[in-house]
Amino acid sequence: MNDHIRPPAPAPTPALRPVRGAARLAVAFLALAGVAWAVRAVWEIRLAVTGEPASGPPDQGEGVHRPLTSLEDLYHQVGTAGGFAAAICAIVFLLWLDSVRDNARTLSGKQPRYSGFWLYAGWLIPLANLWIPRGIVADVHQDSAPGERLPRSLNVWWVLWLIGLASGVGLMYGDDTDKIIARAYTDPWMLLASDAAVIGAAVAGISVVRAVTAVQLRYLDGGVRYNGSPV
Repeated sequence: MNDHIRPPAPAPTPALRPVRGAARLAVAFLALAGVAWAVRAVWEIRLAVTGEPASGPPDQGEGVHRPLTSLEDLYHQVGTAGGFAAAICAIVFLLWLDSVRDNARTLSGKQPRYSGFWLYAGWLIPLANLWIPRGIVADVHQDSAPGERLPRSLNVWWVLWLIGLASGVGLMYGDDTDKIIARAYTDPWMLLASDAAVIGAAVAGISVVRAVTAVQLRYLDGGVRYNGSPV
């Protein structure tokens, strides 16, 4: 006799921005940046093994630069290509972060802890860039999946990113290429350690993008819980 009583309709899923395509691009360009830094490391090893020419480093001081060897010239090209890859990776990553941040605000119903200004400036302002970008990503995950633990890859990514910055040859605060060449001749191990940190940050960043995207795809794809890679 209760056939006429219908169960309450489920609450509508809030309108969210699509994130799968942005996540795939972010993963692809993080991988490309990691490969670019791996190639850079190979060239630094080649420079170290070849040894500094008798004429000294490329930067002779007081504005004087000697002609580059073929290996040094190729390193300049590798560095330029890596710089372009890193710049595009940064743009694509921020576009993805803007999308998932918007969705997190919709899902949680509250304003983000950091304003939109910090989404971009937080990476550039000294001291603030030590914690704000990580905080933005952490907030996105927590607002999208309340009560769930943050992915372990988040801290791994951030620690390796900071090591890359502190080294002076990371993705953002790079030395002049001729100075890096001189360091490759005299002290390659610090360069290679920095390269390893940047490559590791790229790999961990891929895991972060996948983890954050997965929790939002549960809503975008009708409540499906992802146990594997969503992108």
